[in-house]
Amino acid sequence: MSEIPSWLPDEDAREPLRRTFDSAADLYDAARPEYPDRLFDDLVELADLKPGARLLEIGCATGKATRPLLARGFSVVCVELGAQLAEKARWNFAGLPLEIHVEPFETWQGEADAFDLVYAATAWHWVDPALRYRKAHELLRPGGHLAFWSALHAFPEGFDPFFTEIQEVYDAIGESYGEAWPPAPPEETPDSSAEIEHSGLFENVRGRRYVWEQSYTADEYIALLDTFSGHISMNASKREHLYSEIRAKLGSRRVRRHWYAILHVARRTT
Repeated sequence: MSEIPSWLPDEDAREPLRRTFDSAADLYDAARPEYPDRLFDDLVELADLKPGARLLEIGCATGKATRPLLARGFSVVCVELGAQLAEKARWNFAGLPLEIHVEPFETWQGEADAFDLVYAATAWHWVDPALRYRKAHELLRPGGHLAFWSALHAFPEGFDPFFTEIQEVYDAIGESYGEAWPPAPPEETPDSSAEIEHSGLFENVRGRRYVWEQSYTADEYIALLDTFSGHISMNASKREHLYSEIRAKLGSRRVRRHWYAILHVARRTT
């Protein structure tokens, strides 16, 4: 497995991998990137959110996508699998209109027809695909919207050559990417519109794309990797060798990592 996490975990891997994040709650809050402000502006516009709208977030973690929507005046209910992640989010947003339930979304018993928006930020792919669209539909009020996106590693033209160099190390330790290298640039990456439409439960599917760049020292980049499920669950000796190689290859320079997100917004059918 490469540094690039799998965003479509198979059924057997999904449950143990999605539980790894709770062990890195403090690191997750510090190391994971913020989403672009314009993404949230577009979300409010596309979902036609009005003052007082009630939002449900699936997998809020420490609140990377919760904070911008609380700041825009909405109340948020979060369903979070990890108790430590939930506790960190409660501490981050003490006194704000946030309610957190620690439970898998699949088993959470929420009020039907109650939310103006159900959304997931870098979490939708961890929800059981057999029920996620149906359950989101049931929780939304008529005319409400579903939205989801993920922050993924982007490889635009001119991406940092470090990632090709370090890919050789992943190959050597038996954690290869498994597909053609380099990955497709973000503008050529397919979205999930067809999947949403195929559910038959949502209409007026719209999307927006965002690309941004962040630089990291070797230690900062390793801290980021320690929030990815594949690296948390990696054999310790492999991980130590990988991190040693990262430090050796980067030295004192900073690595430029590009991120991209595809925002999907769709209206609940009646």
